[in-house]
Amino acid sequence: MHIYDIVIIGAGPAGTTLARELAAAGHGAHRRDGRILLIDGQNEKLRKPCGGLLAPDAQKVLAHFDLVLPKRVLADPQIFAVKTIDLQSRLVRYYQRYYLNMDRYAFDRWLFDLVPPEVAKLAGRCRKIEREGKHLRLTVHTAEGPVTVLCHRLVGADGADSIVRRTFFSRPAKQYTAIQQWFQNTDHDADQSIPYYSCIFDPETSDSCSWLIHKEDKIIFGGCFDAHNCRQMFDRQKERLSAFLGYRLDCPLRTEACLVDSPEKKSDFITGKDNIYLVGEAAGLISASSFEGISSAILSADLLAQTLAAQLPAPASQFVYRSRTRALRFRLTCKILKRRILYTPWLRALIMRSGIGSIQVRKNT
Repeated sequence: MHIYDIVIIGAGPAGTTLARELAAAGHGAHRRDGRILLIDGQNEKLRKPCGGLLAPDAQKVLAHFDLVLPKRVLADPQIFAVKTIDLQSRLVRYYQRYYLNMDRYAFDRWLFDLVPPEVAKLAGRCRKIEREGKHLRLTVHTAEGPVTVLCHRLVGADGADSIVRRTFFSRPAKQYTAIQQWFQNTDHDADQSIPYYSCIFDPETSDSCSWLIHKEDKIIFGGCFDAHNCRQMFDRQKERLSAFLGYRLDCPLRTEACLVDSPEKKSDFITGKDNIYLVGEAAGLISASSFEGISSAILSADLLAQTLAAQLPAPASQFVYRSRTRALRFRLTCKILKRRILYTPWLRALIMRSGIGSIQVRKNT
């Protein structure tokens, strides 16, 4: 059985960036056991639920790598402001934002296509990980059946529900269930009733936030909810929002759900131990205030690629990798503090009433 030097679980922004950067550095190119394997669990039916907005931080990271988005990734309309709605206080404010509206699955596939052919790829989902002597044994479920993979080093780039983190580390203290539904926009009046992008707060149904986004001829409504009654609270908030907007969100085309991390303290950021590493949301590296994780995923993957390319022994490489993520972890710790302000109802109401940072929007009549 072939033994890979590095296996990366997850082919989102973190996993594809790490694979691409390691290959570019020539990692293991001249060793039989030096090949890299990228396990890809996404397909047309199994996509990552996401609103599909590329935030300025993520745009900056892509610019750092001199990457230009192809037209097939973008989706209409492009968005220049967010309408913030607090359903409890009935306050509404507009804030200027510079997001790129995109098809998230197309974005991930574009990054996947950038991974060079010398990186081996396996379509499937890892269901079990166990130690076997000096190696790690993975059981991957594929369309053709279970496949066993052995490796020296393992990287978890598989998001909030990371099997790597579940198997070897503690989970973050706080996780939400993110639910979103897609609706067909067949009513031209919806363009006036539903904002192109809205951030919604409703303490009655969730202590987190929700989103409403136009995307081509579709409308997406989604949000983050406590796991124990997530669907009930999602439906309740959808009813409250429909009443507020005067527009019914009925007959969803599809419903998607996934776990989302919400780091609450510095110890929620776990980068790995021994010969196991974590990047992106699997490491807890996600903004607690906005749930933006693409920038942190790419940055942490790049930092790990630099570390692994140096061929250091495991204890030293873990120390170097964690040290290199110090600035990123500090920035995300600041996002935790920001969340505590924005997600406290009376403080949020105070900020929105003050109008600080907001813009005036004139509607065409």
